[in-house]
Amino acid sequence: MKNLWSDADAKAAIRGYAKAGVNRDRALRVYTTRLLGSEPKLVLHGGGNTSVKTVMADATGQAVRVLCVKGSGWDMGSIEPAGLPAVRLEPLLKAAAIKSMSDEAMVNLQRVNLLDAGAPNPSVETLLHAFIPHSFIDHSHANAILSLTDQKNGARLARELYGDKLALVPYIMPGFDLALAAKRVFDAHPRAEGLVLLKHGLFTFGATAKEAYDRHIRYVSQAEKRLAQGTRGRIFLPARLPKDLAAPTLVAPILRGLVAQPLDAAQGRYRRMILDFRATPAILDYAGAKAVAPLSRRGTVTPDHVIRTKGWPLVVPAPEAGRLDDFAKAARAALGEFVSGYQAYFAHHNAHQNPKKKPLDPYPRVILVPGVGLFGLGASKKEAAIAADLAETAVATITDAERIGRFESIAEADLFAMEYWSLEQAKLGKSAEKPLARQVVAVTGGASGIGAATARAFAAQGAQVAVLDRDPEAARAVARSIGGLALASDVTDAASVARAVQAIALHFGGLDILVSNAGAAWQGRIGSVSEQILRDSFELNFWAHQKVAQAALGVMRAQGTGGALLFNVSKQAINPGPDFGPYGLPKAATLALMRQYAVDHGKDGVRANAVNADRIRTGLLTDAMIKTRSQARGLSEHDYMAGNLLGREVTAEDVAQAFVDLALAEKTTGCVITVDGGNIAAALR
Repeated sequence: MKNLWSDADAKAAIRGYAKAGVNRDRALRVYTTRLLGSEPKLVLHGGGNTSVKTVMADATGQAVRVLCVKGSGWDMGSIEPAGLPAVRLEPLLKAAAIKSMSDEAMVNLQRVNLLDAGAPNPSVETLLHAFIPHSFIDHSHANAILSLTDQKNGARLARELYGDKLALVPYIMPGFDLALAAKRVFDAHPRAEGLVLLKHGLFTFGATAKEAYDRHIRYVSQAEKRLAQGTRGRIFLPARLPKDLAAPTLVAPILRGLVAQPLDAAQGRYRRMILDFRATPAILDYAGAKAVAPLSRRGTVTPDHVIRTKGWPLVVPAPEAGRLDDFAKAARAALGEFVSGYQAYFAHHNAHQNPKKKPLDPYPRVILVPGVGLFGLGASKKEAAIAADLAETAVATITDAERIGRFESIAEADLFAMEYWSLEQAKLGKSAEKPLARQVVAVTGGASGIGAATARAFAAQGAQVAVLDRDPEAARAVARSIGGLALASDVTDAASVARAVQAIALHFGGLDILVSNAGAAWQGRIGSVSEQILRDSFELNFWAHQKVAQAALGVMRAQGTGGALLFNVSKQAINPGPDFGPYGLPKAATLALMRQYAVDHGKDGVRANAVNADRIRTGLLTDAMIKTRSQARGLSEHDYMAGNLLGREVTAEDVAQAFVDLALAEKTTGCVITVDGGNIAAALR
């Protein structure tokens, strides 16, 4: 483990934060907290915590001793002083004389003693930090410490390695009881430089930020060296796998469809999940192990992971190429066993709870696929990536634990207590989901105009969005602004379309909504226009729609949860304008294409609809084209753009909203929405 301390950087942090009125102690606390949080082998996704005891002024200007400790919702890798709420220290220290305290009372004690009433909740381990007298305290769930202590003889291994430098605390769930136990252990070993919390993590202390940090890195490094001395050769015996394995791009939609929880399948309503795929050599060794199923059922590597990953992953059979129907059937059976197993686990442990707990959903958050890799699952790409990160960390930690012994987690009852602990569940948040949350949308021609507006509109409704465009830089700019995926794709090239759809399936797990929007406007009088112009226009304005719709439909059918194909057909499909046949003819064909998808694939739960828009300022309808078209109709440019019943210019955002409305219309298919401010000649009904 590399020590990242820099005297120059530490001094720069002190100077920089002093300008904002932050004292030296807090500045250095932020600096070393970030050092710890920047190392994934120490801290992941809100895990770990740090503190410093210092002096600050309260609201009256009086100097008081406080504990600045990491607050809920803050990540150590990017923390700022606001993420270390200050709590009056003296009231916390008095709590050491109390024999027991409920979680609610503990949280209240911490909140009523905040210097800033609007600060985030201090860590659930605040009292542990308070009870240890050292100024700076660092806590992580270091992989190496977990590998060392996630053993039946973990305490002995830790004693042999650290002697009396680190004192050992048996596993106790975080909270008041753990804080008291840690205090008792420290009081019995006052010269200790840290605490090893068995099957939980590492605490180190110091008089300075550097001392606490240096000790943390030193003791983790010692554990890493001990693990490297493991004498076992190949850790996992490989299972026999099919010679030809199916590609993850084909596996992902099947799995995503299986884990979509039916809210009302008859109405096409599902609680979908987003997937995140990983396939490192270590993951492949683990997932492909002969004993992966029983090994993965032993529990999490640290209790903090259970709320994100559940207590164990779903293990499905290896998928053989060309036999995906067999794989889907076997995976469905494995999922059924997982769900019933989780329900039995809940019922067994909930029987001993008072008051009773409300069950979480029984679906997995991690799926192991032998020969392919692992998938993290979540309500969003971010949540899926967190699950995958924690699963990947578990693989590394368990592998190292098996190198020196036999991995062993906490008891199942303790795991249940952690998973259903109200303070742990609070990390998941309770905000209402947006209408298109958990759905994956692809927008072609998404880098500008209607496409960019549509990508933004779907993202605003909670969807995960892939932006496809021939201009990769422009696509990346739009994707960055909405947290989406950018893909360079030429929709007239079937191979390019296939690569893009495969990339979407691999990145998100599948695809639910396609907005087939890419197009360009060719002009010319139909009696004299060249055949090549017509063919070029048909290639983009008709055949490209068929290519992307066909590719998207393949993913939707693999998922088995329906979907939506949405086409930009333009008013030219209904109300052709003079000298615009090369554009209007393929658009009319695309309108017929949409209706054919509605007819042929309604039985698959796939809806097909279109937007019929007119006169939208985009890269397609440029200022130069507006001038040409207005002259062709004998109108001023203003009258041309607002030449509708409402007398209002229609924008790209108006069209984007129509696509969103169609995506939400669960019982509408074969429909064309006209977005043109009112043009009776283009109205279908």
